[in-house]
Amino acid sequence: MAEDKTTAIVVGAGPAGSTAAYLLAREGHEVILVERGTAPGCKNMYGGRMYSHALNRIIPEFWTEAPVERCVERELITFLDGERSVSVACRDSEWAGPGCHSFTLLRAEFDAWLAAKAEEAGALLACGIRVDDLVFENGRVVGIRAGEDEMMADVVIAADGVNSVLARKAGLAGPFSARQVATGVKQIIELPAQTINERFQVDDFHGAAQLFVGDCSGGVQGGGFLYTNKNSISLGLVFNVAELSRCRMKPAEALEDFKSSPHIAPLIEGGREAEYSAHLVPEAGLGMMPELFGDGILVAGDAAGFVLNLGYTVRGMDFAVASGEAAARAVMEAKAHNDFSRNGLCRYRELLRESFVLRDLEAYRSAPEILENKRMFNQYPKLVTGLASELFTVDGKPPARLARKIYDRIRASGIGLGQLALDGWKGARGL
Repeated sequence: MAEDKTTAIVVGAGPAGSTAAYLLAREGHEVILVERGTAPGCKNMYGGRMYSHALNRIIPEFWTEAPVERCVERELITFLDGERSVSVACRDSEWAGPGCHSFTLLRAEFDAWLAAKAEEAGALLACGIRVDDLVFENGRVVGIRAGEDEMMADVVIAADGVNSVLARKAGLAGPFSARQVATGVKQIIELPAQTINERFQVDDFHGAAQLFVGDCSGGVQGGGFLYTNKNSISLGLVFNVAELSRCRMKPAEALEDFKSSPHIAPLIEGGREAEYSAHLVPEAGLGMMPELFGDGILVAGDAAGFVLNLGYTVRGMDFAVASGEAAARAVMEAKAHNDFSRNGLCRYRELLRESFVLRDLEAYRSAPEILENKRMFNQYPKLVTGLASELFTVDGKPPARLARKIYDRIRASGIGLGQLALDGWKGARGL
């Protein structure tokens, strides 16, 4: 059995798993990359954008060969309330300069490419394998079990997604609560590139990213997103699972309502629905992070809860890539000392802290709590859109000073001035 043992078995060929497998194989280690789906990416769903800094450090100028869609040059956040909307837009040409800041992506294509890079480096990619259990020896993880088959390794890297079976079987994670995760639903809507360029004021290479807050989520914790691809749009909604259950909302119906709203319908008019997907999203940050390592095992990517939602931006893939890198480097150091015990793998946490992963999650540790504030999803969008509408309305009525209009709108919103100041202070400090 020992003769068949590899250095690492990586479970999950998403960005975290494939990055770890790529780096280990590149350094000459024997690695098996196990994927449950028939191909990498076929079971993955995400909004549609990746910040490029983490992968660019590992594979410089990866976009010259990777199947990226568009370089995001235009950011928008839109507040919605019925027929009203207010958008804040930002365009920065530097985002599209050398080392593009972020790209829109289609995961099925991108994940397949990254897993192929791991294969090219020497990793063995095994698709269509469902891992049922871990193999233990003297309390230490020494491999995986898939059906009747066992595969042995010095270390297992669990990159098997938010609902990580392996992290639980290793005793590193417990069940998470409905309040700690969100359900995302998304459609890929095909449109000609020229139509996308005209509607979003972009060109063939550049793209737009837009987030929505307000009644698109029924006023509960959640929001909408839209990303422009080359010949399609990624459009979706995200809902906190606990709120979804409490309100008995049906995400698929909410998405259809969203598409037919006056704010979205003109953007997707004439489009063809090419794909529908739904997925759980970790949203509690450090609040749902499992133990990151144990005897013979590491946890990376969504399995470790490495997603950061700040309301105005959502990050996950750069955290996944960086955690895959940290996992690979921790395994290589453990290999050098032939110590794959918990103590031998504890370097993983240090590497995550030295990178941006734990640094950023710790810096924004209060973000999940702030985003649980229901006023963020109903009263504040109403306040913003109502005030903007009043500012731009000319109807012959007696004029009022701007300060008076603002005060009257705040009073009508039901938000006390003290509460407004407190929410603003918490948001400014935490986000």
